[in-house]
Amino acid sequence: MTKVSDIIVETLLQAGAKRCWGIVGDTINHFTDAVRRSDLKWVHVRHEEVGGLAAGGEAYFTGELAVCAGTCGPGTLHFVNGIFESHRNGAPVLLIASDVARVETGLGFPQELDQRKIYEQYSVFCEYISHPDQARRIVVQAAQAALTKGGVAVVIVNGDMFEEDTKDALPWSVHRPKSHLRPVDEELDALAERLNAAEKVTLYAGIGARDAKPQLVALAEKLAAPIAHTSRSKEFIEPENDYNIGMIGILGNKAGVEAVDAADIMLCLGTDFAYTQFYPGQDKVIQIDHDPTHIGRRAPVGMGLVGDVGPTIDALLDRLDQKTDTSHLDAARKQWKEDLKGYVGEAEESDPTLIHPQFVTHTLDRLAAQDAIFTADGGSPMVWLLRHLTANGERRFLTSLLHGTMANAYPQAMGAAAAYPGRQVISMSGDGGMTMLMGDLLTLKQENLPVKILIYNNGSLGFVEMEQRVEGLLDAYTDLENPNFAKLAEVCGLKGWRVENADDLETAMTEWLAADGPAILDVCTNEMELVMPPKVEAGQVASTALFGIKAVLSGRTREVVSLLRDNFLR
Repeated sequence: MTKVSDIIVETLLQAGAKRCWGIVGDTINHFTDAVRRSDLKWVHVRHEEVGGLAAGGEAYFTGELAVCAGTCGPGTLHFVNGIFESHRNGAPVLLIASDVARVETGLGFPQELDQRKIYEQYSVFCEYISHPDQARRIVVQAAQAALTKGGVAVVIVNGDMFEEDTKDALPWSVHRPKSHLRPVDEELDALAERLNAAEKVTLYAGIGARDAKPQLVALAEKLAAPIAHTSRSKEFIEPENDYNIGMIGILGNKAGVEAVDAADIMLCLGTDFAYTQFYPGQDKVIQIDHDPTHIGRRAPVGMGLVGDVGPTIDALLDRLDQKTDTSHLDAARKQWKEDLKGYVGEAEESDPTLIHPQFVTHTLDRLAAQDAIFTADGGSPMVWLLRHLTANGERRFLTSLLHGTMANAYPQAMGAAAAYPGRQVISMSGDGGMTMLMGDLLTLKQENLPVKILIYNNGSLGFVEMEQRVEGLLDAYTDLENPNFAKLAEVCGLKGWRVENADDLETAMTEWLAADGPAILDVCTNEMELVMPPKVEAGQVASTALFGIKAVLSGRTREVVSLLRDNFLR
């Protein structure tokens, strides 16, 4: 006879898990004791949300199963945001969510809650272990779902169930089969006919094309088509790709937007890009996705095909005519070069007392390792990552593009650092995100995770402030009164640097990157910084002007002058 807790831990190890993130306590004490006696490493965080984000970071970068576990009631509830973020990233995470003892279920016992109702809305698997003999079978199904479907699986276990004995008679095990999916020949013929007839084709590639870059480039060459890409696929599409022209969307660039607008066909490949306003009319859009429910979900499409990107392109290429007119591609490439000049132009500071976040990021891009792993908080830091860091085929990037949470960056970096102890891992943190989950700086020290945290310290919730101003509103409740983060780092046992003048940045950043163990670089950046979209609409200009009028009438003329100088006149 074997204890359920031991069966769960053994099965997790067999599924490839290496560590479990969480906080010990009451209903999982027998589980954590089984972890203690096993090769599964327990990582003790200070807040369960950090554990969920860290497990998600580990799983996203490795593609392997990561685990977290929580006590009943508030313990498991604290995981929710980290679990939702990880699931939306497609990270294979397994959460052990414990509940009160079975004898108390349904009686309103303290800390009892219905875990299934919480997690079934964002998971690939969510089930109770209802009998001891189910333990291995349920955990196997959960791990297999997380690994093969890409997302979070939840196993709910009553606290007393961990102590039960089981015969464990059947050898259930995790399987990870692979397959190739492509459209039928008739649909491929119809697609080829449309592409051959079109004069201008723009390819739009998403995360679903991450394993199909050679096929994507071959398709672009055949069609003389530029390749725009989503934010999530930056690291896979951009490196050594002569057809790349950047992103579309609010975080994108002019070349991508114009290439879509000018195209006869926008061929969407493995993308579920959510913002309908950036798509052209229905007759222009053709979508290829492995999930049939994604076809036409974001914008009306003229044709939709179901298939994996690589195998679909392989089957399509011989059906296509070679296009010789490269004018559409040439125009997109020309604009992309102009866009890059604009980004490079922000790599220097004319006034060292005014540190722009773009300048900070360009310096980071130049000094960071060629195989560094970067995470960025939702909000302004994710913009600086996407626009100003170089994707070279070795670097990895992760930011909260689907869930849009604050405070994701350094917890996700913790997961990456645990999985890749020999690599440089850098968190690009906003001051708002950092202070939201600041307690787990202690985990960095306690677990010796050498994360390098760059804090863009502008004293405000900058992205929210920008949103308010673009809507013509006076910014409100966005101010942050921050500590000296370098001194805070030292109190927590980390090394810390603070930069208030641009002339001091390179020296401090070099020392920070070279430091042993976890370290913080606190950079006081310009507060009056807009995130400029690739195409500024008249309504946005009018709304920003309205903000200026309101600010002047409220006695905030200095801020308006600073906003104009720093964003429109440089």
